[in-house]
Amino acid sequence: MRCCVCLFQPSLQCSPSKMAAGESNSRSSCLNFSNVGPLGNAPPSNSAHSTPASNGGAAGATGRINRSAGNANPQSGPESGGGAESAVRSTPGAQNSSRQPVGQSAGASVSGATSGAASNMTSSSSSSSTSTASSSADAPAAASLPSSPASVLVYREPVYNWQATKSTVKERFALAVGSAVFDAMFNGGMATTSTEIELPDVEPAAFLALLKFLYSDEVQIGPETVMTTLYTAKKYAVPALEAHCVEFLKKNLRADNAFMLLTQARLFDEPQLASLCLENIDKNTADALAAEGFTDIDLDTLMAVLERDTLGLREVRLFGSAVRWAEAEAQRQQLQPTPENKRRVLGKALSLIRFPLMTIEEFAAGPAQSGILTDREVVSLFLHFTVNPKPHVEFIDRPRCCLRGKECSITRFSQVESRWGYSGTSDRIRFSVNRRIFVVGFGLYGSIHGPTDYQVNIQIIHTDSNTVLGQNDTGFSCDGTASTFRVMFKEPVEILPSVNYIACATLKGPDSHYGTKGMRKVTHEAPATGTKTCFTFCYAAGNNNGTSVEDGQIPDVIFYT
Repeated sequence: MRCCVCLFQPSLQCSPSKMAAGESNSRSSCLNFSNVGPLGNAPPSNSAHSTPASNGGAAGATGRINRSAGNANPQSGPESGGGAESAVRSTPGAQNSSRQPVGQSAGASVSGATSGAASNMTSSSSSSSTSTASSSADAPAAASLPSSPASVLVYREPVYNWQATKSTVKERFALAVGSAVFDAMFNGGMATTSTEIELPDVEPAAFLALLKFLYSDEVQIGPETVMTTLYTAKKYAVPALEAHCVEFLKKNLRADNAFMLLTQARLFDEPQLASLCLENIDKNTADALAAEGFTDIDLDTLMAVLERDTLGLREVRLFGSAVRWAEAEAQRQQLQPTPENKRRVLGKALSLIRFPLMTIEEFAAGPAQSGILTDREVVSLFLHFTVNPKPHVEFIDRPRCCLRGKECSITRFSQVESRWGYSGTSDRIRFSVNRRIFVVGFGLYGSIHGPTDYQVNIQIIHTDSNTVLGQNDTGFSCDGTASTFRVMFKEPVEILPSVNYIACATLKGPDSHYGTKGMRKVTHEAPATGTKTCFTFCYAAGNNNGTSVEDGQIPDVIFYT
């Protein structure tokens, strides 16, 4: 669909219905404007027979009056004898003389092909001496004409895009005044001479909305036209209409359209709208990924989302969504949806999936069997899940879900001893904190008999309600040293200040090391900010396999602030 602008005399002939309908299949939609310039002046003409009304003299068969494209005094109009007007006659041979650039304060084109034409021009100049004298500082020079054609152009320094500062119709009373682009298109030094200007990449409905805003301050935006209107407003440099479009999008932002709007915000360079879209995706990750528009986004937008630490979804589900996007992208590229092609279209986005955050069961059931990962990557990740100390992997292991800053941990024991047995009873300790944190895992002691595998269930329980807030059934491998070994929750667990919680670990395996000389209060101070997080530990009522404040298991708490 395209639009075109038709310029003809004598008055505005705009037909919104014709424009919106496109008139016919054989003709572009046309928008018709009068032959009046942006400040009341007639626009410059290249026609040898144009005769605009003026007090600068009469036009005959060989004489015409050309007016400048701009006016040094915006208050002067078509009837004014001063400012940028000059009464000038020329022969038909001068009809292709240069058009006066936008912003010039006065201009004149003088040519003489015959003595008759010269005497006629002299007569015309004499009859309008008052007008010409007041409009040009070089009027005395006009009394003695040169023997060859000459032209005089007087310029003034233009102020670029001054229309952007005008937000009301009182300030933008004509099309060229409302848009710097239109000003250059109609009045500039390289302005077209055609009476019909084609706008091939603008939707008629969007252009009509732009015109209504320029001429009446009316904002006509709907769900079906807002994006094309935003594009048109940006194309023709009308920031006030841009702002209305962006505000409309903000008010209508939802989880099911967040990805579509994010793509458009990045395309149109609207950082504030893009930020709001990303925040919405953070809070409603599952719903946003399930929306139809998700698979239509481009690779850069997918990567911008997968890079975030604040997505509220399990990593295995993020991987599933990335695979779904890869299938759609392969189809767009006319590729078969094989594992190799899925990996190919994902490109660098694959490295942004945080496979180490999955449980070993999640990884084994999904990514390990997808064919998207190489054999070396699969082996490396399995070793990461099962071996301590954990080997380096090529994928990020930093937790997500509203977590910012660096990972922190505290240790509640000051000494390690040997032989702590397990018979199916859980080790438990009660704790509280002085500020809101997110617990992502525990550090546990391992075997005293050398390298061993353990099966373990970890939980955090709300003491008053006995509600399990987070848990994970997993395993870990130890190397026989007195070090602690990380066991992570599936998702971070929010811990509120001054609320009692129970940390619980149920291990299956041989006797292990254990901690002694426990501390009732442990404080962690952030190196960068000096912020202090204070843990208070207490005995948990019930059977705790012997774990207490002074001795036992669960030596470390791993968390984010």
